[in-house]
Amino acid sequence: MAEFDSKEFMSDFQVLIECESFTGDPDALARSARLISRIGTGLLGAAPTIIETDSRPHLLWRFGSGPRRAVLIGHHDTVWPTGTLETFPFSVADGVVRGPGADDMKGGLLIALHALSRLRHQRGSLDGVSVLITADEELGSPGSRSIIEAEARGAKAALVFESGAADGSVKIARKGVAIYSLEVTGRAAHAGVEPEKGVNSTLEVANQVVRIAALHDPSVGTSVVPTVMRSGSTTNTVPAEASVGIDSRAATVAEQIRIDEILTSLSPTVAGATIEVRGGINRAPLEQKMAMGLYARAQRLAAELGHPPLRSVAVGGGSDGNFTAGVGTPTLDGLGTVGGGSHARNEHALQVWIPRRVELTQALVAELLAED
Repeated sequence: MAEFDSKEFMSDFQVLIECESFTGDPDALARSARLISRIGTGLLGAAPTIIETDSRPHLLWRFGSGPRRAVLIGHHDTVWPTGTLETFPFSVADGVVRGPGADDMKGGLLIALHALSRLRHQRGSLDGVSVLITADEELGSPGSRSIIEAEARGAKAALVFESGAADGSVKIARKGVAIYSLEVTGRAAHAGVEPEKGVNSTLEVANQVVRIAALHDPSVGTSVVPTVMRSGSTTNTVPAEASVGIDSRAATVAEQIRIDEILTSLSPTVAGATIEVRGGINRAPLEQKMAMGLYARAQRLAAELGHPPLRSVAVGGGSDGNFTAGVGTPTLDGLGTVGGGSHARNEHALQVWIPRRVELTQALVAELLAED
């Protein structure tokens, strides 16, 4: 395998981090997309198709017209507001790369692009490969979800370049995510003069919170958490309206559906009150069974490359890998940088892992393309 060009990678890494791409700034995302298009075109020998949804530019490289053997997925939006670089600049010291998006996930994008560049020079063709880099993952992928699912559906494998765990583990399972808002309507009345004429929405939402919290069951990997709650207007008024947010996560599709059915069928406990549950399932789980074949292959290839033993981890947070697994495509996540601190001021990526990830990705895609 050809020697890894660390200098070229790090040059791309710096310019990509220094091109801010806050998920709430369409102009910054447009600049970021232009930069990634330029870098990717140079590495892959072809320009991407730019697909816009809600003024957010997603980049798609699609090589060949036949079935997809490997779909590589990442995102270029970050949680860091434009201007963060002034107080959190790109830096490299003692083998640690720091800056907004270093670990989530600008380094991961470059790992995918540089690995495919090496593979293109090795094979002469990338037919059967797609690369999709989206611009709204930090918002839950509302515009790109259908693009992700369409590209992944029927593919042999989906490889996701979110960061790995701190010890280099790849991610073989992610909980499914569902977000709800339970809204209560009661009736206002003077709390001191005629409270009996009111329908107390605070009492109703409190009763529902107890019901909701009882669904939480860590023993099966289920979390159901009442979060932001609001009710009432003044202390001397029986509250007419109340609401509570609910964050629900489950390890299996069956459990996610079971919780969804319970939450969407909740009924009022206070006479005269009405409730409405809005929201629902955002991401189905990435179940471990969808990753194990690819993980075993990656473990073997890592050993053949002389890398440290490749371990695995299951995590609670969702990614676009949930969507690829949800359409039935075998999915391996966490192939990006190894570091930590995503969404925090200590966000960083470790240089020592970058060539290993590039080599592993190159070998993994090469093997997928070589098979009938």
